[in-house]
Amino acid sequence: MNAIELNAVNYQYKEFKLNDISFEVPQGFVTGFIGANGVGKTTLIRLIMDLIEPESGEILVFNKQMKINAEEIKNRIGFIYSELYLNDKWTVNKIEKYIAPFYKKWDNDRFNYFLEKFNLARDKKLKTFSTGMKMKLSIAIAFSHHAELFILDEPTSGLDPIVRNEVLDIIQQELIDENKTVFISTHIISDLEKIADYLVYLKDSEIVFNDFLDDILNKFQIVKGDSSQIDDELVSLAYYIEYNKTGYTALTTHANVFKEIFGNEVAITRPKIEELMVFLEKGLHKIEIENDIS
Repeated sequence: MNAIELNAVNYQYKEFKLNDISFEVPQGFVTGFIGANGVGKTTLIRLIMDLIEPESGEILVFNKQMKINAEEIKNRIGFIYSELYLNDKWTVNKIEKYIAPFYKKWDNDRFNYFLEKFNLARDKKLKTFSTGMKMKLSIAIAFSHHAELFILDEPTSGLDPIVRNEVLDIIQQELIDENKTVFISTHIISDLEKIADYLVYLKDSEIVFNDFLDDILNKFQIVKGDSSQIDDELVSLAYYIEYNKTGYTALTTHANVFKEIFGNEVAITRPKIEELMVFLEKGLHKIEIENDIS
C-alpha cells in the first residue's frame, strides 16, 4: 500500500515545468526524495499538500484526493518545513494555542515531552531561537498529534553538522516504525545513508528512479582502472566516466564485463547514495537509465 501516489502530474509556473511526474511513497518506510537545488522538490511537496494545483494528473494521499478530504488527511500528516512560518514575536505557549485546534489528536503531554527533550522554553519568543531550535520546535509540533505520515522538506538545511546529526537521530528514533511513513526531501544526500529505505530521484523535472534503495544501489557499480584500458565500447557501457592522472572512474550496471576483461586490474565497489546522484547528475538521461534498470 502507498501513503502517497502521483500519476502523470504536470505543473508549470512561468519557465519552470514538471513533466508527467509519477511515483509512489510506500507506507511504513522512509523514502528519500533527492535532486539538485531548484529541480522542483519543494514544488512537488506543495502539490502533494494541495497548496498549489497541478495542470493535470492525479495525486492521492492515503488513497484519497487531498482536495476532497483535506481536513481528514492533514490531521494524519506531520509536516516539517525547512523554516517555521510563524510570528517571531509569539512564545511557544502562544504557538501551541494557535496550532493545537487544527488537529483532532493534538497531545499536549507529548508536546511537553518534546519541549523538555529539546530544552525549549514555553515562555521564550520564537525570534530568540537559533535555526536548530526552530527546527526542533517544528519537529515537536509535527510529532505531537499522532500523525501516520511525516513529510519533511529540507529538515536539516542550514544546520551545523552537530545539530544536523542530532535532528537525524531524532527522526530515526521517533519515526522509524512499521506503522509510520516518512517522506524526506533533501539535497544533503549523506543524511539519507542511515535512514532511507526507498528513494525517489528527480532530475531535469522528471523522475529518474523510484525504487527500494538496496535494489537501486545493487544495480549500479563504480569501476576504477587504468585509462589505457578504456575504448569506445566500454565507454558506451558507462552512465558516466571521468578521467584523472591515475586512471578512470566509471558508473555502470555492467561491472561484470570490466571484471571479465581486466580481472584484478579493476576495482569494483558499490556506490553510496551521494556518489550515485553526483554521477547521474553529470551523466545520461532518464530514458536510458530506465531502460537499463527497470
